[in-house]
Amino acid sequence: MDKRVKFDFEIYFTNGGSLKGEDFRIDISDETISDKELADCIVNDFQLLMVGETKILNKEIITEYHKRKPKNKNEGANMIIDLSHTIEHGLVTYKGLPAPIICDYLSREQSKQFYAKGTEFQIGKIEMVSNTGTYIDCPFHRFEEGKDLSEVELACFVDLDAIVIRIPYSKTLEITVDYLKGYEIRNRAVLIHTGWDKYWNTELYYENHPFLTECAANYLKDCCVKLVGIDSHNIDSTLEKSRPVHTVLLGAEILIVEHLCNLNLLPEDGFSFSAVPPKFKGVGTFPVRAMAKLRNNIL
Repeated sequence: MDKRVKFDFEIYFTNGGSLKGEDFRIDISDETISDKELADCIVNDFQLLMVGETKILNKEIITEYHKRKPKNKNEGANMIIDLSHTIEHGLVTYKGLPAPIICDYLSREQSKQFYAKGTEFQIGKIEMVSNTGTYIDCPFHRFEEGKDLSEVELACFVDLDAIVIRIPYSKTLEITVDYLKGYEIRNRAVLIHTGWDKYWNTELYYENHPFLTECAANYLKDCCVKLVGIDSHNIDSTLEKSRPVHTVLLGAEILIVEHLCNLNLLPEDGFSFSAVPPKFKGVGTFPVRAMAKLRNNIL
């Protein structure tokens, strides 16, 4: 049976005046909906401007046939999908590199001596190498004179037109040029979905992982891609000491994101990709909150 929500609302405008409604009803697709989501529905449906404080009162979920297409929680907004692994204390991202230490610098209990009663704070302390979690590589990571995180333009990290190329690890671990042909990739972020992230935080993750060949890297460079990401342990083969893919891509100022996840949730096209690191000087790699923003909720 369909679900609807019945409620009263009060909306106040920043330039004065208010709008109030009683026993208002909206079709919903889920069993619950938050007050903010309800307020957003009203604001969007009525195309209201200069909205300030909103109040939802007497909210009640009822069973009643829908009168129109149900209001989806994500309707009217771009859906965002998280493509980053969670970083936690003791996590090993790259075998041989130390795990992060995440602890209190100032605990809530300790903070009581500095703040009024009921005003506790926590200040965290993090010690880690820059190759931790899902991270981005910029030219300085490979080249002494290359751009570091502070020198790469912000536009290179944000809202890049993107594409997913699916190359399952069960099909091949060595990703050659042939797997990359036939796609519209120029001036785009190219995300390689292998499915290897299923082994994240296990011993299997570090060995015999999917990787790109040097020829594949040169093909991506010649096609003028902006960024290359992969859901694997390394974009290069780690069986050898050389790193030709890093050398080719970073040498061309093409950014690299490694240890992605959830690429299976993305369509092949119709989304933008963002992976923004802090603005550090003298650092070439750092964790990011990688994400995809789907246009028009394409799935």
